[in-house]
Amino acid sequence: MLMKEYRICMPLTVEEYRIGQLYMISKHSHEQSDRGEGVEVVQNEPYEDPDHGNGQLTEKRVYLNSKLPSWARAVVPKIFYVTEKAWNYYPYTITDSGQKEEPRAAGSSDHEGLCSFLPKFSIHIETKYEDNKGSNDSIFDKEAKDLEREVCFIDIASDEIPERYYKESEDPKYFKSQKTGRGQLKEGWRETHQPIMCSYKLVTVKFEVWGLQTRVEQFVHKVVRDILLIGHRQAFAWVDEWYDMTMDDVREYEKNMHEKTNIKVCNQHSSTVDEIESHATART
Repeated sequence: MLMKEYRICMPLTVEEYRIGQLYMISKHSHEQSDRGEGVEVVQNEPYEDPDHGNGQLTEKRVYLNSKLPSWARAVVPKIFYVTEKAWNYYPYTITDSGQKEEPRAAGSSDHEGLCSFLPKFSIHIETKYEDNKGSNDSIFDKEAKDLEREVCFIDIASDEIPERYYKESEDPKYFKSQKTGRGQLKEGWRETHQPIMCSYKLVTVKFEVWGLQTRVEQFVHKVVRDILLIGHRQAFAWVDEWYDMTMDDVREYEKNMHEKTNIKVCNQHSSTVDEIESHATART
């Protein structure tokens, strides 16, 4: 098991980010859903928890094959996804992910479940949002007070993202919001900027397979860190698109984008299944 605590500051308030993070997740998922990959929304509905109250439960399938390193692609199926469930009780959220494979092509087993080659893989993320600059060292005392973990600050302005995801229009060093006047963040902005909030994310990765555990857990944390950095940059860079939205507005936007994204992913997914079955038939 490898646990890290990520802290990502934003030039927003927690209340503003409630709209921004929903908008960002929906738009980002749609943009990334190409070549049969990306995010398919299976379930998105209100949910009530006895401890946390009213929230939203979302279940997604995150297709990942082309995003894996070559050593992992060699052993996973062509159609490969992580099942993600998120319980959003803003400003507190829980996300759990487990890995599954699609039923195989002709001549193979039709069973759907945890992959035999990744039997003990999981990601657990707990998130809390506060209006501060990442200074609360006891925010996860209830969840992980005595557990060893590295605290990692992610700076949306100065940390580098993978080159293929870089867009100058989404770079907080250059972007300036027309509606809020915020932006063009300079080095050290977290010390002086107002307003400021922080996303605290406690991320636990487990891959209990001898010989691969350390390599896989470190790789997954690298992927998680990149996703957090890109997503928070986009949430701020798109602020003028969502800033005037109400919760009803963003829920309607979310619904429409989920429908478009599912169509996009499923059409490509069907094409990939046809390709696999065609190859399987040709070999018989």
